[in-house]
Amino acid sequence: MTKGIYKRGKIYWIRYAGLDGKIIYESSHSDKFRDAESLLIKQKQGVREGKVLEPAKKILNHAFKELADEYRKWSSSQRSYKSKKYFIDQLVERFGNLPLRHFSTRLLEQYQTERIEKGNKPATINRHTACIKHMFTKAVQWDMVEEFALKKVRQVKQLEERNRRLRYLLEDESKNLIDKCDQHLKPIVVMALNTGMRKSEILTLRWENIDLANKLILLADTKNNEPRQIPINMTLKTQLDKLPQRIDGGYVFYDPRSDKPYQDIKKSFAKALRNAGIKNFHFHDLRHTFASHLVMKGVDIMTVRELLGHKTLSMTLRYSHLAPSHKTRAVNVLDDASNTRMNYTKSIQSEEVCGE
Repeated sequence: MTKGIYKRGKIYWIRYAGLDGKIIYESSHSDKFRDAESLLIKQKQGVREGKVLEPAKKILNHAFKELADEYRKWSSSQRSYKSKKYFIDQLVERFGNLPLRHFSTRLLEQYQTERIEKGNKPATINRHTACIKHMFTKAVQWDMVEEFALKKVRQVKQLEERNRRLRYLLEDESKNLIDKCDQHLKPIVVMALNTGMRKSEILTLRWENIDLANKLILLADTKNNEPRQIPINMTLKTQLDKLPQRIDGGYVFYDPRSDKPYQDIKKSFAKALRNAGIKNFHFHDLRHTFASHLVMKGVDIMTVRELLGHKTLSMTLRYSHLAPSHKTRAVNVLDDASNTRMNYTKSIQSEEVCGE
């Protein structure tokens, strides 16, 4: 037994000298030796740094479903709650009654394997893993589990994603899709094709975020929590000019029957795709179409990244293969240099001939 660690029944306790030299006795609230050892090291370090230490709080043995209930309440006001709730429900179905202290790296890696065998894509499984990692982060903050459980969960690595999807429409296909859209859907699709905005950004857009005089859309609430400005071209401005502008600065796209913004447009978009004869296409692919057309028309990757609001350049580089012309221009520079050397050589030779 390590000095400073002892047992009372099944629970390990620790003892160490405080700042005043008095011996402090403290329960680790765990029946595992390594948990007590970690706590002892932490508390001794605090004493060396001159910190006033608080005894470790007694944490009850919470089940995963209890954490899920608290996490749902906390995340219900977030923009991503709809998709996150779906992940939480699936995790509860698998781990509901399991105590949080029983989670381990191996357990979650086995869960990843189970999802793969069920045919889930790595990207989907990674969303599950990211969700459970964040849930355990909040669990520690809410005193529902000790840090050792969080450390085990954090050791689970994300799977390599090889299913990056890049589907875009040709210009004729884009025009055909717009023609097949219902009246309420047409301006929404035109905005997506001419701004690269996400569906959630479009459906929550308000007139107060649109500056028609300067032809700008100002987005403050974005996926990356970084505001961005998007220029309005003439194609989009023509569509916006046709829409009734609300004096109260309300939503741009709303259902006139309820006077509320559209919650979703899946049915009308699916109908437009069928009528246009377009298959294997999602609304988010309009964003890919916007970026792909810009790159193919010679717009540089950094500008495309700014317009899309990507946090990292690697996300935008998926479109770089659509711009082979920049490689052609690069090697043509060597032609220019070679021609310069040849002309210079000919000039020297001519001078030598004239000199003779």
